[in-house]
Amino acid sequence: MLKWIQGGISAVTGIAEPEYGKEYIHPVGERVEGKQPFHQTTTADFEWRNPGHTNVETVTFYFSDLEKGYVGFAQVIHSSIVGLHTTAQFTFKVYNVNDPDLNVWTSTKLENFRIEGFNFYADDLSIEMNEEGSQIRFKSAVNPASQVDLTFDREAPGVKLGEDPTTYYGDDVEKPWGSMRHVFWPRNLCHGTLTLASEDEEEKDTVITFTEEVPAYSMFVMALQGMKPHHAAKSWNFLNFQSKTHSAVLMQFTTPKSYANTEISVGIICKGDEIVAVTTDNVVEHLNPEIDSVGWPIPKEIEIRFTGIPADVKDEDVESAPTVTAVVKGPLKQLVERVDVMSEIPNFVKNIVSGVAGTKPYIYQYANDFTLKVNDEDVVSGLGWCEVTFISESEEVTEESYSEK
Repeated sequence: MLKWIQGGISAVTGIAEPEYGKEYIHPVGERVEGKQPFHQTTTADFEWRNPGHTNVETVTFYFSDLEKGYVGFAQVIHSSIVGLHTTAQFTFKVYNVNDPDLNVWTSTKLENFRIEGFNFYADDLSIEMNEEGSQIRFKSAVNPASQVDLTFDREAPGVKLGEDPTTYYGDDVEKPWGSMRHVFWPRNLCHGTLTLASEDEEEKDTVITFTEEVPAYSMFVMALQGMKPHHAAKSWNFLNFQSKTHSAVLMQFTTPKSYANTEISVGIICKGDEIVAVTTDNVVEHLNPEIDSVGWPIPKEIEIRFTGIPADVKDEDVESAPTVTAVVKGPLKQLVERVDVMSEIPNFVKNIVSGVAGTKPYIYQYANDFTLKVNDEDVVSGLGWCEVTFISESEEVTEESYSEK
């Protein structure tokens, strides 16, 4: 995920960790085993945590225009180094699957930022949720190349995995030295405008409009990463699939060997304004991989299989509940960006990180058509934004040691 890029210096420094083992990782999925994993969020779940230790906290709003082919996201990254130095960044991406020449990325430092519950403010930027917790407006004029005025109306309920949607790292879950937390609005309707300033003064700015009559579809996720990314995960798989009738979201990462190569996975399947299932038993297959110039095995296709139970099943009925299965698949034919994370950080940090065995973080972003099949229903076609992230090989654990304490 893009938290890697703007997470602050301490988010990418530090050396390899010793091999702690399975008992030092406490996956969120384990706490909902044998229970209904779907818990509906409240507005309090989306308040900024802003913990005193080193962390990166993000809000990311993805949008998918099924009619015109625009996909992308608007994001705010709030990061703190040991609670002493706090920064905030606005990042933005828009791409058109029908016209790949339209591919805009901006990253802009925010000034005079502050947090009020969920709401976030900075010079020329605001993100506000209404009192009912059903609508968010994101406005930003901090960068003329990516001006945003979008309103997101929640269609399906908000989702968290269990009561506390957090994975903890360390020997004491009450006093963890690291954490990873996600809460979602998996399916929303989005209207408003994106204004992209032209580099040529003689040409007009590009204005992209999503209307209430023909909205873009959206997914919103709030994440808190309370440790260094290459200690938390060695790889990520992410999918935001949207169609006129269904949504499918996957957020999955695998820890380094120091935490037993543990896989943490959250899947969400929506149909209209209903949550069909929230799943932790998800399988991602990278099909027909080829080693690229960087050295990572890059898939040509991807298939994601979700397995769970209906979202309306109560805890006491889980054992006898029917199974929900869903499959999203498609070719990864449109590479939007191969993000070289190391090129995005200062040289002196790069020199430190380059000494960490096997660490070469790259984010591969794709946007193209995918299909979704839920149970025995008809196959649904939609537009997907997929990220495949490689951070470290991490099959070897060095004698050097470092912890998040």
